[in-house]
Amino acid sequence: MQTHQDDPNDQAAAGLGVLAARQPARATGILAVSLLGWLFLAWITIDMEHPLAQLTMPATSSWSATSVLMIWSMWGIMMAAMMLPSALPMILTFVELSQRTGEPARGRSFIAAYLVVWLAFSVAATAAQWVLQYRGWVNPMIVSTSAWLTGGLLLIAGIYQFSSLKQLCLSGCRTPIGFLMGEWRAGARGAFRMGIRHGLFCVGCCWALMALLFVGGVMNLAWIAALSIAVAIEKLAPGGARLGAVLGVGLIAAGLIKLLNSAL
Repeated sequence: MQTHQDDPNDQAAAGLGVLAARQPARATGILAVSLLGWLFLAWITIDMEHPLAQLTMPATSSWSATSVLMIWSMWGIMMAAMMLPSALPMILTFVELSQRTGEPARGRSFIAAYLVVWLAFSVAATAAQWVLQYRGWVNPMIVSTSAWLTGGLLLIAGIYQFSSLKQLCLSGCRTPIGFLMGEWRAGARGAFRMGIRHGLFCVGCCWALMALLFVGGVMNLAWIAALSIAVAIEKLAPGGARLGAVLGVGLIAAGLIKLLNSAL
């Protein structure tokens, strides 16, 4: 397999513009899917009285089957909206390399598998939301009502920023060429397996930050946007890992302050 000679450590940060320029239609399409997700999130936060929006905010933990489906769909759409932009360098690099091997259609399998992983994560998030609502620790807008939950999630997210697993997964997300050379599989099935693997790396990198959605609420667009920006900076910005460390210190401090205030 032939690969270009870009430094893999800089590709996610510096090479995105070049990749997008070489594949403008594909890059635009992926960003359009993300934008549609953001528009859906904006709609349910603006028109909370709409019956469909109300299904995502049940007043109690006695959820109907329709509410379960809508809440899972909301989480899935939110994950796609938040994660697809930061996955763009990996996706575009994969498609470009697949084109060089004469299999341009493999990109669809890769993207589908990546989204499958986040849809599975959304199942876990939906289950967590139900448990937290059942315990009375979040309100119907999925905002934490427990200082202990808020402090604990902030502290966990901050500590995880410095874990070896986080650094391993972040490295896999920041270096497309390194990941693809190590994980390359032929055919559509191979592309699907690679998409699953990359999705798992992204979940491993971002799950603790995504858990903070239970702190600020999934009806808070500013909070969702802030977490999305944090993820994008870690994955795409030069020096993103160092900025992630600063974020970790801030989260630990905020968590400790919240827990100490609750204990006093």
